[in-house]
Amino acid sequence: MQTVLITGAASGIGRDTAQLFAESGWQCVLVDRNAEALQQLGRSLPPPASAAHVLRTIDLTSQEQIASLGEGTPALDAILNNAGMSDSSNTPLAEQDYAQLERLLALNLAAPAAVVNACAPLLKRGARIVNVASGAGLHAIPWRGAYSPSKAGLIAQTKALAQARPDWCVTVLAPGFVRTELLDGLIQAGRLDPVNAVSKIPLGRMASPAEMAQAHFFLASAGARPLSGQILAVNGGSSIFGGSQRFAPTALAPLPLDLPTGLEVLGGDTMPWEAVAPRPSAEPHYPATLDLSPLYSKPGHVLQAVHAAGSRFSAAHTEKASLTVLLPAGTALPWQDAGDTAAARMLVSTLACEWGARALRINALEVPPNLPPSSLRALLRFVCGPAAQFLTGQSLVCGAE
Repeated sequence: MQTVLITGAASGIGRDTAQLFAESGWQCVLVDRNAEALQQLGRSLPPPASAAHVLRTIDLTSQEQIASLGEGTPALDAILNNAGMSDSSNTPLAEQDYAQLERLLALNLAAPAAVVNACAPLLKRGARIVNVASGAGLHAIPWRGAYSPSKAGLIAQTKALAQARPDWCVTVLAPGFVRTELLDGLIQAGRLDPVNAVSKIPLGRMASPAEMAQAHFFLASAGARPLSGQILAVNGGSSIFGGSQRFAPTALAPLPLDLPTGLEVLGGDTMPWEAVAPRPSAEPHYPATLDLSPLYSKPGHVLQAVHAAGSRFSAAHTEKASLTVLLPAGTALPWQDAGDTAAARMLVSTLACEWGARALRINALEVPPNLPPSSLRALLRFVCGPAAQFLTGQSLVCGAE
């Protein structure tokens, strides 16, 4: 039986995440400062087969309370540092003294490190640590105090931890707009216009907490190992959009997150990749394509291969499907060709923005030479499949197992 510790478990993304892990047979250590909501959540979860879920009422802005996590907590396969808060004061930063920033920084930036330190002796070999940042850590959001700085700091902290502890798999989940209680509160307070927010999302909608739970579940699995040190930006393409046009809300509802994937493999030596890919079937499924042609293209021709892959995919699919392209990584090139792969990455992002209204997704995986396809089995199934329907326009660098 596997065990996961989830902070901020009693509401929003944390609650849906706890439900998914419990339904999948994991033992959950649930951490929240809201004792009543935590107890209610604990009662609602199916119990694990051979142990009980553990409920810990802890204020994560207190270093002393966090330190107590090392006592009475079972051995852990994964830690999900999901708890966080925003600034609701709408006060300009220059008009706040540092004391006003401290509680937010304590929860969003200091607490994840303190949780890892407290639980480090409990982590099993190959443990996974997921720190939840935000699109706000990638781009500044004004009028929300130190929220963006705290999330940018958490991203840098996570990357540093991944380098310091290569024996762990350490990743960042950066959600976009998710319809949680926190976001609904911002809408009700008039601090967030949902129409304006959606207008910046190529997929034309906000995510559900259940979609973030699926991302958590993948990143907490052993299959996330190739992404250690990486950011998984599950934001509907908002972080890669740089245009001035507004996107209209989509009329296309997401497909069920647990729908089977039908993956077609094209463009090169498909045999080793087909062995790790779920094939299309006559039953209802989420249509997906894995295009290998950029990986096998000549140096300096990666951009051309991605464009051809995009053209083929767009001609074959009208809506609700995904394209994943494989790009070469770690290849020494003459300086004249150095811009080719960077241009290909931006082409992926641009196609994602143009296709969003049709719920067509495109992502790239940068694959080093001689990486066995079997090591990417879980990653491919997640990125290509319906559980990642809010993930688009991203280029993810895959490391060795």
